[in-house]
This record gives sequence, structure tokens and C-alpha cells, in this order.
Amino acid sequence: MNISNDQAAAGETLRRLFVYNGGFLTQGRVRRIIQLAGYDIRLGKPGPDDLVGIWGHSPTSPRGEAVAARTSTPILRIEDAFLRSVRPGRDGEPPIGLHLDRHGVHFDPSVRSGLERILTDDPLDDTALLNRARDGIDRLRRAHLSKYNAFDPAVPAPDPGYVLVIDQTRGDAAVTASRADANTFREMLFYAHEEHPGCRILIKTHPETANGHRPGYFSAADATGQVSLIDAGISPWALFEGAVAVYTVSSQLGFEAILAGHKPHVFGQPFYIGWGLTQDRTPLDRRQRRLTRAQLFAAAMILYPTWYDPHRDRLCSFEDAVNALEATVRAWRDDHRGWVATGMRLWKRAPLQQVFGRPRKVVFKDGPDTALASARRDGRRVMVWAGKTTAALDMGGAVRVEDGFLRSRGLGADLIPPLSLVLDDLGIYYDPTRESRLERLIAASVDLTDGERTRAERLIRRLTVSGLSKYNLGGAGLPAGLPAGRRILVPGQVEDDASIRLGADEVRSNAGLLAACRAANPAAVILYKPHPDVEAGLRSGAVPDAAKLADAVLQQTDIQAALGAVDEVWTITSATGFEALLRGKRVTCLGRPFYAGWGLTDDRGGAVTRRQARPDIIGLTHAVLIAYPRYFDPVTRTPCPVEVVVDRLINEEIARPGRFNRLTAKLQGAFASYAHLWR
Repeated sequence: MNISNDQAAAGETLRRLFVYNGGFLTQGRVRRIIQLAGYDIRLGKPGPDDLVGIWGHSPTSPRGEAVAARTSTPILRIEDAFLRSVRPGRDGEPPIGLHLDRHGVHFDPSVRSGLERILTDDPLDDTALLNRARDGIDRLRRAHLSKYNAFDPAVPAPDPGYVLVIDQTRGDAAVTASRADANTFREMLFYAHEEHPGCRILIKTHPETANGHRPGYFSAADATGQVSLIDAGISPWALFEGAVAVYTVSSQLGFEAILAGHKPHVFGQPFYIGWGLTQDRTPLDRRQRRLTRAQLFAAAMILYPTWYDPHRDRLCSFEDAVNALEATVRAWRDDHRGWVATGMRLWKRAPLQQVFGRPRKVVFKDGPDTALASARRDGRRVMVWAGKTTAALDMGGAVRVEDGFLRSRGLGADLIPPLSLVLDDLGIYYDPTRESRLERLIAASVDLTDGERTRAERLIRRLTVSGLSKYNLGGAGLPAGLPAGRRILVPGQVEDDASIRLGADEVRSNAGLLAACRAANPAAVILYKPHPDVEAGLRSGAVPDAAKLADAVLQQTDIQAALGAVDEVWTITSATGFEALLRGKRVTCLGRPFYAGWGLTDDRGGAVTRRQARPDIIGLTHAVLIAYPRYFDPVTRTPCPVEVVVDRLINEEIARPGRFNRLTAKLQGAFASYAHLWR
């Protein structure tokens, strides 16, 4: 039932779906997914070609069932997909996908649901599908994604060697459908004791129980002797890793335990029993097929659900849904404790509030000591603009913030807000004197999954074909009459920039870079492109006599046109070197930028001995553009994956700077020598 086409947008006739539950009308995301899947939600009495929509086995479902029985109308059962949101729906979070099932509901074994029919009848032998499934399992494990995701993967799990018993909410439809009750949960706990004598037992409470919405079958009264109750925000994947056995009645965590490598003991009859992957205490005789984990995952996560892309407002693939959910989850995990920000100039505060101010507003403080004290008092984290950090902030665990590598359509010096920002808890990418979080991600990129590599390859193609770069300024084409021969692009830099101060070696100026390039390449055609901030008169780094060393000075030239016309790039630490690598150009570094030292560049600056891994350009791209930055969608004003920002840049779906930006930028230019006052 996975649908990738927008049927409504394609002009197809929507099938009328009559509902008798107000949630279908008030929950906008649910209604939109149903509409995109081809259904028109209505009230009233259904006709011969209509359907009745029912939410699972909810308390309101008898209304719809009664109408369907009286009118002989087929039923469409609707439920949340197995990846849902950060917090439960009772906390107001909309789902990222739905199950739309004309046969039954996946947790009710009394009928063969659409999911069970896929698991029973579909060949599930397509190589591409199973590869997607394996990548999907690994993706969820690496990103610590579950149905609900309001937990911090950094919170340690208990010492390994325990038995994990999974609680559920009392009276939940998935429990009732399995004909289970409180006695079943008592029986499950008894067997966990009996079959693992002497073992610690951890009872994992349901998120809705932990949040006070609905009670579970276990309580603090059960936490005696060897039994402990776990209601803290610990990743289920971390809990599975330390467990010697997993016990459940019908929880979705039983399915996730299978994905984590367990063969859980199951006391109910959820969709995942009967396929040879569980130890079934209440077998379902009609399920005799033996499946692999990948086949189970392919059916439950790829073929069965209807996934939704909230940024593009369309139905989408499993992978696109995970991209969107992961961006939202990452933002929550970074931000849920709240931030105290320091070292942030006034114009940056509104964009930072938009990006980092959910679910708690960012508090801005002017002094490091004040910021640290405020954070300690309120249990918040501290962030600092990377160039403004101090020893006290470093000692206090402050996280550094900087612009990302797909920043905007316009300069930061023109006060254009960023579409991407990086948070670095170790260092910062442009400082090679200490390890950064980006370095670790680059080193780890040698072990990407096939799916992660495919995603990075697609991103490279989109960036290079569309001509996107950090600032996307556009500009003039190449000047006419450029000499033929081996061409080298020398991109100018802002000479007082932190990347020069920290990452340059002997060559520390644009004039010095040009001279070194000419000395090493006397017969080459050297094209010098000044930095846009320098051309705009906003920053230092002008080279008045550049034409004496370069064959041409590319004034106001589009960086993509320049890269397309050359064979290689010489730079100190410019991000243009990374963009050149994306386009297959040779790159020579006289400094130590973030992309040097990994075997992809000709490094003539000092060595960074920490950088021992040898990723390819695909791995480097995944680390730099996918794993490291956070992206902000200017249309939905929510966290988003990189692909959405690429779409917004290509389609010009970004607000243009107003008069205030231009006037303030001009004032900056007039007082450029006092830039430290606002930067």
C-alpha cells in the first residue's frame, strides 16, 4: 500500500471516505495524508462506491463499523505507521506516515490484515527491495530511531546482562486484540524470572505512561528485588544491545528487538509472530512461512505504509520519510534541554531562535560567565559562536555554532540568515589545532551503508548539475579571451577569517597564495577570483596587483563558471576547495582545511596527524553535507534534510533580503575596519 504518486495533485477522482471520528477532521496531517492517498473525507451516509474510514480499533470505531454493516460499505482501517514522530500523538505530534488497510488492522490477528497478506503472499525476493530493507534496518539502528523518539541516545543504558520486559499501556487495542490482559503481563514477568534465574529484569515502560497519559500494566510496586522499572529516556536500541533476552506481549518494540538481532519471547499475537523470528507463546497456526529480518522489514516498513513528506507536501518513499523524521528528531535531541547562547550579535539572534528555539526558547546572554551561570541554574546547554569562544566556555562544555556549507543565497556579511548551521561539541571544522566533530564523522564515513552512499552520490549529482555552492550568489560568466592551457583557479579568502588564522601555515595572504601558485606553476593559466565579501568591501583581503601574478582576475564571476573552466584549484583553506573536489577537480592546499589530510588533496601545508582515515569523496560528502550540519526549511520553518534546502535554493523558494539588510551591510562596509564590533 506504499504510494509514491500524489493522486490528488494528478487530478484523479478521489474516492469518498465517510468518517465518524472527529480526529479525521481536526488532525490536519492525518487528513492530508489520506487525501494524498486518494480519499476524500466526508460526513454523512456512504453510497455504493464509498468507503468508511475507521481509526484502528479505537473507542469510536464501533460507530463506523455499525454504519458500514448497515450500508454494506467496505471499511478502510487507519493507523499510525511504525515510525511516527518525536513524541506520542497524545502530546500533539503529527505522524510521518499511516497504515491504510482495506482488510483489517495489523495488530488484530482475528483477520488477515493487508500487512499479513504481504508477509504471506508477496515473494519478498526482489534484490533491490531487500537491499533497501537492510539499509533501512541499519539506518534506524545508527540514528536510534523508533516509533517515538523523545530520548537521548547519549543517555547510557544499564550495565549489560539483563532481561528486558516491555510494558504497554493498559487496555491498549493491540493488547486486547491479542486477547491479553493484566494476567498475561504477570505471566510474562513470571516466565522471565523462571527462564533466567538470577538475572536482573528491566521493565521498559511505554512513553505514554512515562509522560503521564495512560497507565501501564506494571508500576513502581513491581520494582522489587531483581526487578527495575525503566522510564528514563534511554534508546531502545541501547537497551536491546545490553539485553540477554526480550519479553513482550504485542509491543512494537518486539518488532524492533527482531531488527536488533533478538528472537523475542512474545505472549500475544502481533504482526511479527509466526515467521520464524520470534519465540511464540501463543502461536497463530495459519502463519507457517519463514522469513528473514530483511523480508519482515521490507513488508512492514517499505511496502505496507503510506509515508508523507511534510516539506514538499506529498507522499514519499520510506527513505524520504526517514530523512524528514531524522532531521526533526535530531533537532529535538539537540534542543530539548534548552540553550543559553553567548557571543551572538543582534542580527543573528532571530535566525538562531528559529533554528534552535524549539521546544524551549533560546536565552541570550552577553558574557561567558553569565551564560554559564544561567545554564547551570536552569539545566540548559551553552552555545557560543565559534569565533567568540573563551577558555571558560570551553571548560564549561559550550557547544560551538557556525554556518554550514550550503548556507544561503547571499552573504552572511549582507546579514542573510543561514539555511544550515553546525553544532560542534569538540571543536570547530575550520580549526585543525584540535579535533572537531566533523573530523570524527569524516573518519567514520569509511563505513557508510550502501543506502548512505547512494544518498550522498545523489546529493553530489544535484549540487553539481544545479551549480549550487555555499552562498549561491550567481554572477557574471567567464570573461572572453581567456588563454588556453592548464588552468588553475585561485579563490581569494578573507584574510582575517578564523580559518586563515588557525589553519594557514607559511602562506597566510591572498597575495602569498598567488605568488606560491605562480612559482610552482610557471606555465599554467592562473585565474584569480576575489572573495565575495572582499569584492563587496565588507572584509579584508584585497590584492590590488593581482593581475601581475594571475592571467585573469575574475571580478564578480559566478564560482560555478570558474570551477567549470579549470583543471585544478589552489587554496589555503577556502571551502571552494571542497566544492572543487565534488566536481572532480584536483585541489592543492597550502593550509589545513577540513577536507585536507584525508588523501583527497595535494597537501603542502602542515600535516594533521589525527587524520588517518582514507574516505572517498562520497564519504567526505556524507560527513560534510549530511551528517554534520542542521538544515532549516524557510518554507515550513522546521528542521529539514539537506535535500529540502537544495530544492529551496534551486526553486528560489527563499525570501530576498529587505532594505534593512542592504542598508546595514553598507554601514558595515563603511566601517569595515571596525568589523570586530558586530562579527
